[in-house]
This record gives sequence, C-alpha cells and structure tokens, in this order.
Amino acid sequence: MSNSNPFLSGLTVTRRDLLGAFAAAAMVSAVPFGAYAQAAAPASGTAQAIADHFSGVTTMQGEFVQFGPRGEQTGGKFFIQRPGKLRFNYDDPSPMRVIADGRNVAIGNTKLKTWDLYPLSKTPLSLLLAQHIDLSAGMVKRVKEESDLTTIALGNNTVFGNSTITMMFDPKTYDLRQWTITDNQGKDTSVMIFNVKTGMQFDDRVFRVPYETIPGTPQSRD
Repeated sequence: MSNSNPFLSGLTVTRRDLLGAFAAAAMVSAVPFGAYAQAAAPASGTAQAIADHFSGVTTMQGEFVQFGPRGEQTGGKFFIQRPGKLRFNYDDPSPMRVIADGRNVAIGNTKLKTWDLYPLSKTPLSLLLAQHIDLSAGMVKRVKEESDLTTIALGNNTVFGNSTITMMFDPKTYDLRQWTITDNQGKDTSVMIFNVKTGMQFDDRVFRVPYETIPGTPQSRD
C-alpha cells in the first residue's frame, strides 16, 4: 500500500500504522500552529457554545479546497452526516474518493479501482465527526478566540499520538469554516469549505464503502 496520496500523508498515529492527518483547513496566511498557547486553557462559554452548535448540525454538504503538506491543491464536493460519516469527491482529473461510514475511512482510486481501509476511531477525523464535541473531556489542546475566528484544537495523545485536529469557526454564526489536522511529523494538509448547506437528507449509498471490492474484508470473501 502506497502513502503517495496527499490525503493520506499522515493519516496515521505513526507512519508505520498508516493513520494520521486527514485535512488541515487553514488559509495559507493562518497563524502557525506553534503560535498558540503552550497549555490548553479551559474552554470558554463561547467555545463550548460553538461546539454545541456544530454538534447539532447533523448533515452538511458543500465544496472544498484542500492544500497538501507540499502545497499541492485539489478541490471537490463534500458530504457529512453525524455521527461518523463523510464523503469527499475530488474534481477531475483526480480519481480519488474518501468515504467514512461510521466504522472505517476508505480511500479509493476510481481509475485504478483500488481502496485502502483505515479504522475511523484511530484518526483525528473521528473528532470532527463525533456525535457531540465535549470541550470538558480532556480533548482540548488549544482554544483561541479572535474577533473574526474562533479556533479549537482537539487531540488525544493515547489514541492519536501528537496528531491534532484544529477546527476554525465564525464567532458570529458559529459556522465551521475550515479544519486542520497536524500529524506526528508536524505536517499539515489543509481543507477550506464553502457554499455549505445543512439540514438535508442523504441516501445511504452516499456513505457506502464497497467492502466487497476490498481484499481482506469479510464481504470480499462472500
């Protein structure tokens, strides 16, 4: 299995385990990660209100632009259904698809007709897709409040090592604008979302992982 896919660069707790950073949404001019306070401050009422609002958004869809750790840029459409489900369809000519079905994250190449499979619970992406974002549960690494942006960084050293996911919200509307996953090597992949709609219903097929085509899964042996 190759790690050349920029989406996978760090989708790993360690590079050996193949789980790491999924998407770091940040403008190119965003504040460097190291510029945050050294220790996590207690989450403010505003930060918890934002987290509660985001937790209450059960479905989202829109467009994204992804910036890889080497500056490569791709775009496409995304779909989210809480808890645990996500789909990224990359624009042509990229053949990539990313699907999380609540159990696993599947990275597919439609041209090569291949899929790689990773446990969702072992990736920081699981924090973004959680049923409820609890800022009092010891997950908070950093909170930064500014007039135009509220930034909340989450992680769990036991599960993800030094990998973190940093979510950036509009402090007025509480809408998610971008998120950042930083891997154990300090590398970021960036995703910024726009033209977002919420409250729709998705067909179950949107988040269906084709296990029957993935070697080694029970369905592929049926």
